[in-house]
Amino acid sequence: MIDRFDGAHRFLSNFFVLPKPIPHDGIIYPTTEHAFQAAKTLDFKERFEISKIPGDRASQAKYAGRALKNIRPEWETAKTRIMYELVLLKFVLNQDLRWKLLDTYPNKLVDGNTWGDTYWGVCEGVGENKLGSILEIIRQQLLR
Repeated sequence: MIDRFDGAHRFLSNFFVLPKPIPHDGIIYPTTEHAFQAAKTLDFKERFEISKIPGDRASQAKYAGRALKNIRPEWETAKTRIMYELVLLKFVLNQDLRWKLLDTYPNKLVDGNTWGDTYWGVCEGVGENKLGSILEIIRQQLLR
């Protein structure tokens, strides 16, 4: 099992600065986290502002996403699908990362954290681990 996305497995994290950035809805993002946070709004000006945050400051993109006032109405029902699409783009566009993801097979991927994220990850043994599950699904699709 890979239970944290750091060190040699940092590339699995949405905070990882991508060699080839992710284009989403006409804007280029340096990390998956930037793209995900920007996708919370339909306001392209707000999205563009998030895209300009330097890649090595993905935590700032996360806080900018949390501060958005105009969250798209269907966000709660769309967020998992959007995360899947963005993570898939990450590994389709970045061949080296794709090979690294494939090399994690057959390990279970768990986004372990200490900051209490029990939706996307697992904290203190509790969580849905949605990001880990998405990574495993994409890995399985790429293995075909």
